[in-house]
Amino acid sequence: MIDFAELRRRMVEHQLRARGIRDPRVLAAMGEIPRELFVPEDQRHRAYDDEPVAIGYGQTISQPYMVALMTQSLELRGDEKVLEVGAGSGYHAAVLGALAREVIALEVIPELAARAQQNLEAAGRAHNVRVICADGSRGYPEEAPYDAISVAAAAPEPPWALLEQLADPGRMVIPVGGGWDQELRLIWKREGRLSQRVVTYCRFVPLRQTQTAPRG
Repeated sequence: MIDFAELRRRMVEHQLRARGIRDPRVLAAMGEIPRELFVPEDQRHRAYDDEPVAIGYGQTISQPYMVALMTQSLELRGDEKVLEVGAGSGYHAAVLGALAREVIALEVIPELAARAQQNLEAAGRAHNVRVICADGSRGYPEEAPYDAISVAAAAPEPPWALLEQLADPGRMVIPVGGGWDQELRLIWKREGRLSQRVVTYCRFVPLRQTQTAPRG
């Protein structure tokens, strides 16, 4: 039998805290949420590996450290409405849901969207997280604005639709770049102005049907 609780504890200590994740709420959430319920059964022995894990349909569940870093960058305090783009298996949505008031998670692949909702229910994390099958590059304007947006797929540039749906003030974290040469950027909106900085370098699957901000 695999001791998932012990693997989870080691993940928090060695993959997160030792690498500079300091937000106690992020550490607590990832120390509680059963990541093994968000990977296929034949991959559960790899649930706490320090790398992405395949979940089918050419998609992955992100490396635990990347989930923690993206979440910490949003500086959630508990009363936010959050949009997640690229729900995948639902794990990152579960983490966000433990730290925010409400999460709307978008997944373009119908089978993954259905599975993500099932995973959230199995983990007891569906009470404030809703998975919707939709093109994440367009966001979800019906529920905008969002205090925070987390994007788990790479775009050549931040999609203009997402920037428009970001509240003011608000924060968005997104991988930007083509191929495997990407930057994880934190973008914040304040008094109508957008600012950004590079958090780290990363590799994510591409965001489908991306709409970029107009230039000129």
